[in-house]
Amino acid sequence: MSPKDQKCVQLYRIVFSFIFIDAKLHTGSQSSGISYPRTHISTQLDGDSKSFRSLDFIEALSTIDIETSNYVPLLEECIDRKSLSGAQNVHSHIIKTGTHEDVFTMRFLANVYAKCGAMENARKVFDTLPCKNVVAWTALMTGYLHNDQPAAAMYVFIQMLECGSYPTNYTLGSALAACSALNAVELGKQIHAYSIKYQLEHDTSVGNSLCGLYSKCRSLNSAMKAFQKIREKDLISWTIIISACGDNSRAARGLRFFSEMLADNVEPNEFTLTSALKQCCTMLSLKVGAQVHSLSIKLGYDSCLPVRNSIMYLYLKHRRFREAQQLFSGMEDRSLVTMNSMIAGYAEMMDIAKDNLSAYHNGTEALEIFSTLNSSGLKPDIYTFSSVLSICSKMLALQQGEQVHAQTLKTGNLQDFIVATALVNMYNNCGSTERANKAFQEMSARTLISWTTMITALTHNGQSQQALQLFEDMRLAGVRPNPITIAGALSACAHAGMVDEALGYFEMMQKDYKIKPVMDHYTCLIDLFVRLGWLDEASDLIKKMDFEPNECVWSLLLAGCKRHGNTELGLHAAEKLLELKPKDAETYVLMLNMFKSADRWEDVSKVRELIREKKLEKLTDWSWISSKGKVYSFKCDEKQAYGDDVNELLDELREKAKSLLGYETLESFDLVDEEDEEEKSSSRVHSEELAAAFGLLNIHDAAPIRIIKNTSMCRDCHNFMKAISSLNAREIIVRDSKLLHKFVNGQCSCGDFGGLLL
Repeated sequence: MSPKDQKCVQLYRIVFSFIFIDAKLHTGSQSSGISYPRTHISTQLDGDSKSFRSLDFIEALSTIDIETSNYVPLLEECIDRKSLSGAQNVHSHIIKTGTHEDVFTMRFLANVYAKCGAMENARKVFDTLPCKNVVAWTALMTGYLHNDQPAAAMYVFIQMLECGSYPTNYTLGSALAACSALNAVELGKQIHAYSIKYQLEHDTSVGNSLCGLYSKCRSLNSAMKAFQKIREKDLISWTIIISACGDNSRAARGLRFFSEMLADNVEPNEFTLTSALKQCCTMLSLKVGAQVHSLSIKLGYDSCLPVRNSIMYLYLKHRRFREAQQLFSGMEDRSLVTMNSMIAGYAEMMDIAKDNLSAYHNGTEALEIFSTLNSSGLKPDIYTFSSVLSICSKMLALQQGEQVHAQTLKTGNLQDFIVATALVNMYNNCGSTERANKAFQEMSARTLISWTTMITALTHNGQSQQALQLFEDMRLAGVRPNPITIAGALSACAHAGMVDEALGYFEMMQKDYKIKPVMDHYTCLIDLFVRLGWLDEASDLIKKMDFEPNECVWSLLLAGCKRHGNTELGLHAAEKLLELKPKDAETYVLMLNMFKSADRWEDVSKVRELIREKKLEKLTDWSWISSKGKVYSFKCDEKQAYGDDVNELLDELREKAKSLLGYETLESFDLVDEEDEEEKSSSRVHSEELAAAFGLLNIHDAAPIRIIKNTSMCRDCHNFMKAISSLNAREIIVRDSKLLHKFVNGQCSCGDFGGLLL
């Protein structure tokens, strides 16, 4: 480097020091709260004895003779630092020295303003240019694009064409990107035609932009054609087309493109890997996803948060919860997406848990993550709230649900119909239909999902007439029911024993709404028939169905046969049910009790022998209840573990129920943990009874008692809960493994049928 060049470099550094300091002087650096005094700087160049006297910035620049080309490094420094004030100071000096007449310098200055986000300044400088070449036009267009003004970018493009300038490949790329941002596919097609006319469609920049445009406008075939015509495909090309396949529901094709990219020796980046992992989730391809995971580790992207989020979501989607939990635990930085994915994962784990106890533990973990999210400073969104409310619903966690309700009000997220519907569902599942109805009435807009949720919830809470009235209100409002809504109306008819109305809805569904009956609709009719004791009609309907009966159908028929004493048909239903669930302990218990009721002791012995041969897993009778922020669990036949108060209250309640209400203990068989043989439950205390007694002692009188049980209730406990609700004027809600039982004033919402009371 020549002495002259070295002196210029030092000069640039000195001048920019003035620029930066002067910017601080004018802005005051408010963010840091530091006040910068008016600074004077004294410097020397190459040991020259002649020094600059103390000067401020403008004076310093005035004393320096800067050639036109020497402004470029100063302006580049402004770009690097995103210093708008620095650019303005250099602009002032350019004008003072008359350099503003230099076209190259002013073009560069316009580009600097654009990259600093000052598009108004950039446009003013651009308009002063006496000669505007394609580089200047393209720079201005790109500036508008980067500053989220695609319409302005297109206006500049049209102006350029009107002025007679011919666009380059980069110009066309920017114009196509603007069309994509505006969803202006027809205008994009015109630019595409222009690129074909001037043989530019094979260019990488143009091809990439065409792929992006057609993908966003849902024209994947056109996007793939544009991709295939790119002669030199770069990483951006591959990433765009892979993402395009994912965005247009062609995940398998996207993964093939990913494989082709690797075969072409193109190394993916975090965006490519994230897109490929998302498509593995869509395809439910854990094998390919694990390979992409390995590749991300090899390339060093395993610590990249979007990639880790996608890998975690992949494992959650495939129900590999242990791997997902390990990834989550190992993350130092967690985004809202990370938290949401894990909360949703735990919600799904609740759905597939082997019993209610495991589901409750998963829900507790999810609520812990939600608490961590709130304390981390991240702001929950609609997906967070909907997942958490769903979890509270499954756990009967009304207190936590109320807290989430308050948070949605505070953040304004309750205005979203997804959150509002989840809130309605939460209150309904917790047995608080009044609050659910209030939340439903306050919804700013009711969707079909909202109507369906409320109709179904009213049915499950024993309010069939209200459910059917709401169904009619929905129809009057012009909302067209879907198959799930019709199933809700049929279920309400079943709970109320309304045969004519149910058959009317079943016919209306097919004639008026052209909805073909599915399994859920037949299940509701079978439920209605078995509740009324019409077992032959239920059996005939099962035979007429166009598809094979599922577990729910045979369970209903078996329960009905047990209740109404049709042992032979019940045995047939039990055999069919065991073909679907060969090791379902509850089915064997129902068979035992059905044969016992008919005094068929030889058949009881045969079922016992069958249980021993199959080595069935014993039913673990657990219940749990929440009180004062703590969860208490109860196990069958562990009376002494919960104190004398609980046992004394149970004995007192049982005596009162017998003397005042005529309650009689029903004997039934059950499978127990401790022994290999079945015992009569008349001498035993079930877990929900212990939980109810504990709740009466520890939960204040105004609050309902909410209990979760991991197996089905037996009929004796069901009758006892009705008696307790009557004797103590308390609302008791029990969610067993089949459904919700809401006991109020001696009545249960299940109509004393309950689907599968043992």
